[in-house]
Amino acid sequence: MSIVTQETLLAALKNVKDPEKGSDLVSLGMISGISIKDGHVAFAIEIDPARAKTLEPVRIEAEKAVHALPGVLTVQAVLTAERKKGKDGGGHDHGHGHAHGAPGGEKPLIPHVKAVIAVASGKGGVGKSTTTVNLALALVGMGLKVGVFDADIYGPSMPRMLGIEGQPEMSPDGQSILPLHNHGLTAMSMGFLVPEDAPVIWRGPMVMGALEQMLRDVDWGELDVMLIDMPPGTGDTQLTISQKVPLTGAVIVSTPQDIALLDARRGLNMFRKVEVPVLGLIENMSYYMCPSCGHEAHIFGHGGAKSEAARLGCDFLGEVPLDIEIRETSDGGQPIVVSKPESPHAEAYRAIAKRIWDKVGLIQSGKGQRTAPKITVS
Repeated sequence: MSIVTQETLLAALKNVKDPEKGSDLVSLGMISGISIKDGHVAFAIEIDPARAKTLEPVRIEAEKAVHALPGVLTVQAVLTAERKKGKDGGGHDHGHGHAHGAPGGEKPLIPHVKAVIAVASGKGGVGKSTTTVNLALALVGMGLKVGVFDADIYGPSMPRMLGIEGQPEMSPDGQSILPLHNHGLTAMSMGFLVPEDAPVIWRGPMVMGALEQMLRDVDWGELDVMLIDMPPGTGDTQLTISQKVPLTGAVIVSTPQDIALLDARRGLNMFRKVEVPVLGLIENMSYYMCPSCGHEAHIFGHGGAKSEAARLGCDFLGEVPLDIEIRETSDGGQPIVVSKPESPHAEAYRAIAKRIWDKVGLIQSGKGQRTAPKITVS
């Protein structure tokens, strides 16, 4: 198979012109964020915010030009609209992403997904991705059709945790990207499109465009529930997903120590501010049980998330211990819910998943599926 290079990609894009400026995208310096992995190509087209809608045909033409290159399997192009420095008089860059898929007759996001749950944390390192994948597999064990969307563009972990090494392909009609599957899950991640050790060096608007396109252009099929593995924090990704996706609810993962709980509180309050129901808190790494003597040690403290949930007026969904088997099975692509289903740790995840699904049922029976809120940041 022919190897796609940055040079051949740019050569193809020199044939795509900006109709208003009369020159090609490359000469105008509009191409950025190029990523190439095993025939899977992603790039951004930087534009003026006011032209986002009119330049959608140019984005489509650019995708077609690159897709025609020998060796190209999939193409993901996003429009990145940025205000130039100095617009606000202070020289600050206030970029705003306008990926294709803004309102106006375009294909809707995940139309055949019945429930969408964001799994979030206020800070990194609390085991959010491990929790996400084990909860997803527990839901599969309940007979549900489940998808996992890895929204952590800068640090995707789902490919390794799900043991998936392939790359997505295009549908036969060339109109959508086919997700990957393992353990009964449907999955999509930026990690399928870039090498595992390659950094994604993209500005915020480019990330937002890529997220929206992966949701819209991936053929997710009919799903009972999608779990979104959110990046840590309360930044652009969280706000964009809360605005663009009709989230049924959010789950907050924390460890017991005070600093993690403080960040978890921020995450919980962010979802409340954007009117996303918080389904509850999970305490991960809650305790360590010595396999030799059975002694229970509280390395990071214990019960902090339960107390915090009570203080914040939300449900406590359960606790998961700190255990090397959970880490090893996740790192090996065989999460503990499927590799050791009879273990007490797998049972803990299943119990939490059942509580979450029960709460989703209550929300949907009472209100139906949420519509995404309008977000105003003052």
